[in-house]
Amino acid sequence: MAYTKAKIKDLLDGKIDRDTLHTMLSTPKDKERFQVYLELLQEQVKWDDQIILPLGPKLYIVQRKLDKKWMIRSQAGYDFCEWDQNWKLHARIRVRDTAAQMEELYPRLMAPSPEWQVIREYFCPLSGDLLDVEAPTPWYPVIHDFEPDIEAFYKDWLGMPVPERA
Repeated sequence: MAYTKAKIKDLLDGKIDRDTLHTMLSTPKDKERFQVYLELLQEQVKWDDQIILPLGPKLYIVQRKLDKKWMIRSQAGYDFCEWDQNWKLHARIRVRDTAAQMEELYPRLMAPSPEWQVIREYFCPLSGDLLDVEAPTPWYPVIHDFEPDIEAFYKDWLGMPVPERA
């Protein structure tokens, strides 16, 4: 079943009804849906470089027109790094590592102990948008969430040509 661009926009905007959402998630995807999704995401940003893959809300892998490099970019237009690196190392980071900072998020006596757990918040340096949160032990290194296999996704899953890269 193919969905209209308007219906996919409703999904993207969180305005879709539960029954349609369930059907969209539980049935095979139509071939055009990803391309329509990318078009809708592209309409939301102020820059022209092509979105190749969304990584999360307000975070994308893009192909820069200037040099064809694949970069991780925020919706605000900040290029963190190349697509296969850990973008979090280039973000603004807030680490909640005191009881007082934890109690800003959790009720008193229900917050994690800062000796056992910290909360790291990753922000876009341009817009200040919160892009990700992780809650590791204090000594644990910054987590690299994943490195997508873009070529396999485009060729094998979507049956589309892989965007050029430098």
